[in-house]
Amino acid sequence: MPNLPIILLAAGESSRMGSPKPLLLWKGKILIEFQLKNLLSTHQQVFVVLGANAHQIIPFINATEITVSINEDWKEGMSTSIAFAVKKVMDTIKNMDGVIITAIDQPLVDTKHLNTIIKSFKANEKQIIVSESDNGWRGVPALFDKCYLQELAKLKGDSGAKIVVRNHSKNVQTVYAGNKLADMDTPEIYQQLKSAAHQ
Repeated sequence: MPNLPIILLAAGESSRMGSPKPLLLWKGKILIEFQLKNLLSTHQQVFVVLGANAHQIIPFINATEITVSINEDWKEGMSTSIAFAVKKVMDTIKNMDGVIITAIDQPLVDTKHLNTIIKSFKANEKQIIVSESDNGWRGVPALFDKCYLQELAKLKGDSGAKIVVRNHSKNVQTVYAGNKLADMDTPEIYQQLKSAAHQ
């Protein structure tokens, strides 16, 4: 199995939601507990990036095999959290094949989808593998070959890793995700997703 540590981005303020997304209830669990269980099921190392509300969230991260870091610059945007996390991964793991970036607010993404991404990876082929929704949106979860780590570690702003994907578009592959990429930014969408998931 390739060594592809997974980064879970959970540093945002959740301003439109009105309460911290990682602490929302999802299928009888706190969302971050639910998400981490899925990520750990891939048997890859998991790194969580917190920022806003970090000290409220940390008590719900119990697994000892998870590395938790706090991005003090989270207000500067998602790209800073990606760069921060990638540097942390690079400092911790010396023999990785790449990284997978995931987001806290996509609760429909399951272990099966993550494993499909992992199985699509071929070492040393400079792959970027992004998820594609049924309406054509592309984004996270996304896998980046190790050759992009230095570029990811220099990201700034709030556009995520899109610039890296654009700069290397010829190396981008997609994995179909159906409706699993829906992200919950507002209480209304949260309730819609809960209903769709029969909660």
